[in-house]
Amino acid sequence: MPIDASKVESPGWWLQRLGKQLLDERPDSRPDEDGEVIPGLNTLRRYAEGKPPLPHVPGVDPREVREWMKDARTNWTSLVIDSPTERMHVDGFRFGEPDDDSDSAKVADKEANRVWQENSLDADADLVHYGALSQRRAFVLVEKGDEGRPVLTHETPRQVAVEHAQGSRRKLAAGLKLWRDDWTGNTRATLWTPDRIFDFTTKSQAPVFSGHSATLRGWDAFALPNSGDGERPNDLKLVPLIPFINRRNRRPEGFAEHEDVLSIQNRINLAIINLIAAMKYGAFRQRWAAGLEVDEDPVTGKPIQPYQLDIRKLWTTDDPDVRFGEFAATDLVPYVRTVESAVQDLAAISRTPPHYLIGAVVNVSGDALKAAETGLISKVRDRQRNFGESWEATMRLAFRVLGDEERATAYTAETVWRDPESRSISELADAAVKKASAGVPWRQRMEDMGYTPAEISRMEVDRAADAINAQTATDPAAPQPTNIADARAARDQRTVIGRGDDGANAA
Repeated sequence: MPIDASKVESPGWWLQRLGKQLLDERPDSRPDEDGEVIPGLNTLRRYAEGKPPLPHVPGVDPREVREWMKDARTNWTSLVIDSPTERMHVDGFRFGEPDDDSDSAKVADKEANRVWQENSLDADADLVHYGALSQRRAFVLVEKGDEGRPVLTHETPRQVAVEHAQGSRRKLAAGLKLWRDDWTGNTRATLWTPDRIFDFTTKSQAPVFSGHSATLRGWDAFALPNSGDGERPNDLKLVPLIPFINRRNRRPEGFAEHEDVLSIQNRINLAIINLIAAMKYGAFRQRWAAGLEVDEDPVTGKPIQPYQLDIRKLWTTDDPDVRFGEFAATDLVPYVRTVESAVQDLAAISRTPPHYLIGAVVNVSGDALKAAETGLISKVRDRQRNFGESWEATMRLAFRVLGDEERATAYTAETVWRDPESRSISELADAAVKKASAGVPWRQRMEDMGYTPAEISRMEVDRAADAINAQTATDPAAPQPTNIADARAARDQRTVIGRGDDGANAA
């Protein structure tokens, strides 16, 4: 039965609208709202995987160019994406006000860490970050699992599209996931609105959404177990898709990390292909002979080559009028310099450290390397600010799944990122000692040293145990703490009396 798509904001209308939006982004290129041609998701993925289009070399068979490309392919754009991705790691979350040190805030932090670990996000978070950087945006889908626990999964813009509410860039009006069911060979779709969830299926493996038809033919409601006729209530009252949009300041729907250096990658590929052509056809000196009479084979009629190139042979002739010579070899240096110049442009535009691309570090001081990475660090921190907001929204939605409305509306939540800068252990330790003298709390110092919240909690327990052991050693007759809280209090009291600061040695 055809699905009605004529009524605005009806399930069929959203399926057609979001389905067309999703499929329009996949091709190699598409026009934007200003009519400019921009690369599609297929093109962005091929460049990220090191499969750019073949350059055109005049006078050379494209099949030969394709063979050369296997040796010439140098995937610089992957470095542009990988460099910031490998420095973006979430260590945990903080809930509650900045001065809230209550047990409830700590429990919320631990629960957030449990949700994170349950969903293997130590590994999958990198998929989200890489997907956003390479495909303009990525999504995290938050659902309730069979045991009532939140299930967080990474989704790609090749399968997911969302629509914001009119006049808002934050609130989602609807979201659609469209994918091929490998078990049945059909195409399935799930549509989320704030109130309802709808499931659809079609036997077509390549559905088409015109965007103008009043009905969608070939689609049917897909009834999940215990879901009735393919429609069920949305208990979360929100579209459970959290967008991670990269560089929305360049384009509202996102801008890929390597999108503005694709032309430079093409220039590099062309220069390398020309270099290979020069190496194959012009790098060796070509010989010539003038005034030489060439005989023909009486059987085949083909010219007989009297001289063959061989390092062990000497060419001689009795004819005084014959002259031998050679052409100069093609100078390969200009081709190499062309590649180096293009790589420098790529490094400058993408803010990728030059030593990442060139791979040569000779007689360079640590300060110089740190200065070279300043642009990359600044870029990473900018991405962390945007993605941090999305991770906080993800965890708030996860708490809504758990029924914790207080944490579901905790807008003071904060994502704890690992420091993207490369620092030596001695630098971190020296900084911790100086921060201790300045009154920075112990937990903050440990966090600045790069320890995760879980590691800090374990160390805090160990410090309390050390306080118990130390008190036993100094005064065996003194009353012993019976729990961790008493041990911490005893340690803090002893430290204040003894030296006025508890963290110089611990740092």
